[in-house]
This record gives sequence, C-alpha cells and structure tokens, in this order.
Amino acid sequence: MKFDAVYYEKDSLSYTLGKQLQEQFADLPWVPVESHNSIKEMQEKENAEFGKMKRNLIIGIRKTHRYTENHKVSDYLVPYTSSGCTAMCLYCYLVCNYNKCAYLRLFVNREQMLDRLIKKGKNSENSLTFEIGSNSDLVLENIITGNLLYTIPRFAEEGTGCLTFPTKFHMVDSLLDLDHRGKVIFRMSVNPQPLISRIELGTSSLQKRMEAVNSMCEAGYPCGLLIAPVMLVEGWQAMYTKLLEQLREGLTAKTQKQMFLEIIMMTYSYVHRAINSEAFPNAPDLYDSQLMTGRGRGRYCYRPEARAEAEKFLRSEIKRILGDVKILYIS
Repeated sequence: MKFDAVYYEKDSLSYTLGKQLQEQFADLPWVPVESHNSIKEMQEKENAEFGKMKRNLIIGIRKTHRYTENHKVSDYLVPYTSSGCTAMCLYCYLVCNYNKCAYLRLFVNREQMLDRLIKKGKNSENSLTFEIGSNSDLVLENIITGNLLYTIPRFAEEGTGCLTFPTKFHMVDSLLDLDHRGKVIFRMSVNPQPLISRIELGTSSLQKRMEAVNSMCEAGYPCGLLIAPVMLVEGWQAMYTKLLEQLREGLTAKTQKQMFLEIIMMTYSYVHRAINSEAFPNAPDLYDSQLMTGRGRGRYCYRPEARAEAEKFLRSEIKRILGDVKILYIS
C-alpha cells in the first residue's frame, strides 16, 4: 500500500507497533503532530483534496476507550486499532464523524486495548460479542499492521465470548490458518458490482469478496454477509436481484448453509454531498429528494414508504433465491 507521508504522535514511536511502522515506512516523510485527532494542515484543505488526503497515514495512540452498547450482531461497539480507511465509498458513515479527515489512522497501543476487552468479557456474567471493526476496515488495516494476526490468536486463547468485524476487502489469506477456536465472526459486506465500481471506490470486487468469505468459512470461522448499504438508485431492484443470484452461484454450499444476513439501508448527509461534489465531480449524486427525508444533524435517510417497499422486495427475493437464510435485521 502506497502513502505520500506519515503524520505521527511522537509518543507512538515508543510502542512496538510504532517502531515497526517507523521501519516499514522509513522512506516516507514523517511529520510530527501534537494529536492524531487535530491536524491543522489537514483540516484546512479543500474538499477537492479529499482523495489526496487519503494517501496520508496517521499514527497515534488511542486515548478514548468508550464501549457503546449494540444489539445486532454484537453486544458492544469497541474502539480498536484503527479508524478511517484508504477506500473512498461515497456514502462512508465515517465522513459524518471525521468530515474530510476520514483518512486511515493507526493506533499503536493494541496491547492495552485488547487487555481491556478481554477483561471486560471475563467480568461479564454473560457471553459477550465485541464489534472491533466499526471504525475502520480491519482486513485492510491488517495488511499494514498485522493486528489481526496479533488479535485473533490471543483472544482465542485468553478471551471469552466472540469478536466480530466486517470488511469490503478480500485479503484474508494470512487469517486462514490462525487458531481462532470459532470465537471470531467474519462478516463480508456485499453490493451489486455496478455500485461497487461506481460508489465503493478502492474496495475489492464482488467476486473477490465472495471468494474471501468462502475461504474464511472453510477455515472454520462463523460467517455472515452484510447487504449494505442498500442504495435505492435507478434500477436498484434488478441490480439487487442479480446480486442475490450471484451469491447463490458464487458462495459454497457450506457458506450458504451457515451464514446469516444483515441488511442496512443507506444513510447519506450534507457533508457527503459537499465533499463528493468537489472531490468526485463525475460521480453519481446519491441524494434523492423524492425518496429521502431529513434525519437530524444534516443527515438523510429513505422515507418510511420507500424503506418498506425495499424491505418487502428484498425479503421476497432473498427467500426466492437464497431460501431460508437467516436475516438478523433490516435497518
């Protein structure tokens, strides 16, 4: 993975991972910053430079560790080893939090974070599932840091409950032989290939994503699929029908037998529109005034009647094409 420069908190270089990254990217300019969370040079850039900003790597120490309750696949959303991403999905929810500064940040204090997570699980009366990939794509991050190679075996040996993370990337070969003991739930995000090509910029193809989830299932990981986010653009019904048909043909019988589905409707925002119009002037506009309504804080979601129509269609097509696969939720 190629970057133009590294911005780093000086204290991050006292950690094992910080030293590893310093050696790994020794040929790049290294720019010291006071805080990974507030880089004035980046904040002052124009929206049009969003794509170029993604070519910078930020290295710091994660200082906030607040767990957020979640009642879907996991019990808690857990801040973990990265935030942001190098990909440029035009709807990325991280843009709502970080604006144009949604570049990849790596946090070097992984031992501290995993210690805390393992302790939280052991102190609970119930078996907990922790979502560790809600702020970034850990499969992408792993090819830089190897953090999943550290996290999965250690949690398998010391942790209770489960870890889970979603991805839009296919680079899972290094995970296949890890001792995971069934404690890591792997979830692959999928969308129709035309939308991946036009909207999910810089991510893996649908074919490679299917191959990856097949491999992870074969390696014994519990696996699920996210059809997410569902985008109600022109021709969406035909595209999602074709997606389901491709899943039927491309996923192994083993994957289809044990997988579950999550379905998430797209949320968009004023911030997305502002950045996308300047950084990607030729990209499609995902805002639809006829189908969308305000959701507060400058966000848009699909109107209830549009969501109801989409849910009815998707449930019917999933049943027809994939059979009795379990749908955990549609949100």
